[in-house]
Amino acid sequence: MAGAASRRHSVGVNVGGVIVGGDNPIVVQSMTNTDTADIEATTRQVAQLWRAGSEIVRITVDRDESAAAVPHIRDRLLARGIDVPLVGDFHYIGHKLLTDHPACAEALAKYRINPGNVGFKAKRDTQFSTLIELALKYDKPVRIGVNWGSLDEELLTRLMDENASAAAPVSAAAVQREAIIQSALLSAARAEEIGLGRDKIILSTKVSDVQSLIAVYQDLAARCDYALHLGLTEAGMGSKGIVASSAALGILLQQGIGDTIRISLTPEPGGDRTQEVRVAQELLQTMGFRQFLPVVAACPGCGRTTSTTFQTLAKEIQDHLTTSMPDWKEKYPGVETLSVAVMGCIVNGPGESKHANIGISLPGTGETPAAPVFIDGEKVATLRGADVADQFKVMVADYIEKKFGAGAKEAAE
Repeated sequence: MAGAASRRHSVGVNVGGVIVGGDNPIVVQSMTNTDTADIEATTRQVAQLWRAGSEIVRITVDRDESAAAVPHIRDRLLARGIDVPLVGDFHYIGHKLLTDHPACAEALAKYRINPGNVGFKAKRDTQFSTLIELALKYDKPVRIGVNWGSLDEELLTRLMDENASAAAPVSAAAVQREAIIQSALLSAARAEEIGLGRDKIILSTKVSDVQSLIAVYQDLAARCDYALHLGLTEAGMGSKGIVASSAALGILLQQGIGDTIRISLTPEPGGDRTQEVRVAQELLQTMGFRQFLPVVAACPGCGRTTSTTFQTLAKEIQDHLTTSMPDWKEKYPGVETLSVAVMGCIVNGPGESKHANIGISLPGTGETPAAPVFIDGEKVATLRGADVADQFKVMVADYIEKKFGAGAKEAAE
């Protein structure tokens, strides 16, 4: 039977009520790009990301003003009914910020630490230890996140020197990958020595090259059972970032590697930050790992479909389902499993429509101006007229109410 490899075993980590790893579903997360010190702007964007489906949201904590803002952001979100775990992203002075701002340390659900810039030379061990001790004090998990753009230079230099004198030296790229992995594993081991349990540690080893990312995570996954966060760092903008991230993460997920993912897209100026959440959801759903939204199948169009009616209807249905899902999840449990087909001509239209929960086969060029509708494989109506699209949307709404509404639950009981 076709399918992904068995999920790699990992130790589950509780991040503010969201369990990452173990036997739990792969978690979608994202990160704000607001100035965290701007409480209202950051609260608003976290709310947008959460509403789009981000189950964990990371925020930058880079100075005193940002740290002081964190508990206020958390409280404003809770006042809006949004209980999403917030992760603090710390670089360079995280040990000081968490020490000086205990309310921030308490409000965050997880601390993200980069061992490459937690401190330098003699200060590194002391400052890393302080961060771990604070995580223990406030009972918080940590993500030890290594990035090849800020890799521990001392470790890399040592490994390069050892490789140069080896009998069978490997490539510089292979040494760099090993340095990334060792940085993560050595830091995790140090955290455990200080007292942090394996159920409080998540690792990530991010690079911006697809093949290198795959190789690093394959090796890391084979050498530990920590929960793993996947992401292609600096993936890029638009289709480039989407394709690169999907290619890298898709291969790893297919191999059973990965417990939580982020798609690190560069938004267009003034663009929608929530796009990265939707791409992550679509990747997991397309690969069959999770179901977030109803599936809308629509043909690509060809010379038989010179009318754009099916394209317009498919977009309207998709947009309607997407915007309605946050409310529908509460009102219609299971609605995310719905499948809808909007097809453009007689060639594949009826067949595809029969495979969906509800589908419509619109007339192609030169075909009779009639659109059969199929529900659960059976033809139930033929729509005609200029308002076919509106008629079909009403039928979709009726189907959702009957299949997933209160009446359906009562009938099942």
